[in-house]
Amino acid sequence: MSEQAQTDADETAATSEKLVELAKRRGYFFQSSGAYGGVGGFYTFGPQGASLKGNVEDAWRDRFAVAEGNMEIDAPTIMPEPVFEASGHLDGFDDMLIECPECGASSRADHLVEDNTEYEDAESLPIPEVEEVIAEYELVCPECGAGLADVAVEAFNLMFATNIGPGDSDPGYLRPETAQGIFVEFPRLKEYARNQLPFGVTQIGRAYRNEISPRRSIIRTREFTQAELEYFVDPEEDEPDLESVADVEVTLYPASEQNSEDGSEIETTIGDAVSEGIIGDEWVAYFLGVAKPWYDSVGVDMDRFRFRQHLSGERAHYAADCWDAESEIDGNWIEMAGFAYRGDYDLSKHEEYSDDRFTIFKQYDEPKTVERATVDPDMSYLGPEFGGDAQAVVSELETLAARDRAAFEGDTIEIGLEGESHEIPVAKTGFAVEEQTEAGEHITPHVVEPSFGVDRLVYTVLHHGYREDEVSGEERTYLELEPEVAPTFVGVFPLQSDDELVAYADEIVADLRDAGLSVTYDDSGNIGRRYRRQDEVGTPFCVTVDYETVEETETTVTVRERDTTDQKRLSVDDLAETLSAIRAGEMAFEEL
Repeated sequence: MSEQAQTDADETAATSEKLVELAKRRGYFFQSSGAYGGVGGFYTFGPQGASLKGNVEDAWRDRFAVAEGNMEIDAPTIMPEPVFEASGHLDGFDDMLIECPECGASSRADHLVEDNTEYEDAESLPIPEVEEVIAEYELVCPECGAGLADVAVEAFNLMFATNIGPGDSDPGYLRPETAQGIFVEFPRLKEYARNQLPFGVTQIGRAYRNEISPRRSIIRTREFTQAELEYFVDPEEDEPDLESVADVEVTLYPASEQNSEDGSEIETTIGDAVSEGIIGDEWVAYFLGVAKPWYDSVGVDMDRFRFRQHLSGERAHYAADCWDAESEIDGNWIEMAGFAYRGDYDLSKHEEYSDDRFTIFKQYDEPKTVERATVDPDMSYLGPEFGGDAQAVVSELETLAARDRAAFEGDTIEIGLEGESHEIPVAKTGFAVEEQTEAGEHITPHVVEPSFGVDRLVYTVLHHGYREDEVSGEERTYLELEPEVAPTFVGVFPLQSDDELVAYADEIVADLRDAGLSVTYDDSGNIGRRYRRQDEVGTPFCVTVDYETVEETETTVTVRERDTTDQKRLSVDDLAETLSAIRAGEMAFEEL
């Protein structure tokens, strides 16, 4: 690392330390259960943080649910074990665990590699290769310094287990993502969508992962909030409105560049990225184009933002393509959202494991006459021959008839059952090919999933908005938060603790709150100190009621803007309307 790069990294780290301290002091976020020593990976959002987080969620809902015409649900955070058997979480939702043989400290092996070697994406490496890297670099325990070269790396399942009900209760799990709550309700949700594709279902809610080594405050925690959209499409017919996002400029880091020794990020547009094959799926491209300006609108620094394509080793087995929205924090890139084309994996799995149908009936423009291979097995033969497995044999015959009718051309047919091969006379299968007139067919929709991490986005907005400057010879810290998401939009102060000034200030507070604005009242300390307090929590505007307010013929107040500290006198009669227009983006303060 160059001297300048090291200096920049040190300054960024210092900013992060200051931000975490500010967050605790001003009520943004802090470690939970502090009275009992705290517990790793769990954070409480204070009054300012809860408000900021809620505003970010509302902004997401407005863009990805309301503006896109998608529905929203709120599913339970605990679900029964079969749900996660079907989804694959019980078998494959693992991180790499390495335990120190000396002090017993647990660490994520891939993070250990990333923090101490040139490997930037160790998560995509297989466990044996991670073990080789640890040995090659002679990595040590971050807690006690003991060597880890000969320590095995194990797969650790991240699911939180629980029991549903007393006594011989049913096992359940806290959901590791909000998506499964949408998928399992698909048979009913499709009815609300009138069985018409495409349609989308959103959900904002808590998810839980038993992280091995939570770290970096709210960036990696064990309980967090997701905002997810599952968009169901007909893969043969439905196409996104790419034209509406074609001109959106994006910074992309495709897998081909990551795998190249001199690879670098690409500056392009969504339209060009699709036409040049950089983004392979048009639906993924569409949602990248929707997300980029939205991230900008809530306060993410676009000079520290990119979309990175998953490498083949880190991409989920069901995902044909996946891109992450990443922000730069502390000199590192962190994932804020994933955009994946999940195919029909989820719905097919839940149909396989459940007793319901996870398809949609697609009606043809005109009825079609088709040939269908069917079986009508002789149960008087299959029953005595296979006993309790007879119905499983019927299912195998039905599947084979639909897939390979030529297999029934001989005298016998061979099927597999519990690892054993069995021959059945074709005459006993009732095989036939019939002409049928069909009005349509059942199809399994494919799923496009934009999945947003709310907590990481909140941290990014705070980090990217952190500022230090000097005003009138005094150092100042402030958060340059967008008015749309700032916890408090306006602070109202009486200049002095004068009864008449206080009465006017109280009236203004009531009027602004009636207009739907978030307002705080402060009469403690000198006016400069009150300004500094509101600057530090990111309040965009402050209104001061002074003696000119009560003495002049026209009732006016001083309105101060946070970033520039510029002040203007505005009429009290128009104050609520003017500030509401500024918050809605219909008017700029400098234009007043």
